[in-house]
Amino acid sequence: MKFGIQVNEGPYQHQAADSAYNFAKAAIDAGHEIFRIFFYHDGVNNGTRLTTPPQDDRNIVKRWSELAADHNVDLVICVAAAQRRGICDADESKRNGKDADNLAEGFRISGLGQLIEAGIESDRLLVFGD
Repeated sequence: MKFGIQVNEGPYQHQAADSAYNFAKAAIDAGHEIFRIFFYHDGVNNGTRLTTPPQDDRNIVKRWSELAADHNVDLVICVAAAQRRGICDADESKRNGKDADNLAEGFRISGLGQLIEAGIESDRLLVFGD
């Protein structure tokens, strides 16, 4: 089965990011495909490379980056939600006159069309978080 996943909550204020990651990992391990994971609303905070959790805590951003690298999972951050929350890649930073970028490895920024495509191309689109 091919899954699309939407994550609407940030990495440390809600369990949605952990649940989405655990589902994606379990689905891949069971032989299913993850078409795309789309981060929306506060979920875009899963994609900032500046997150630095304590050493004895889970590093959710790093786990997402590793999932993308190990299994070729498309991690997409909503551009509008990212801009509202100060998350940008090098291109968005330059375009908006910012002096830095903070998008984590394995993530990319795009629009809601990527979420729509995930819903069309996947057998199921699962939403984690409000």
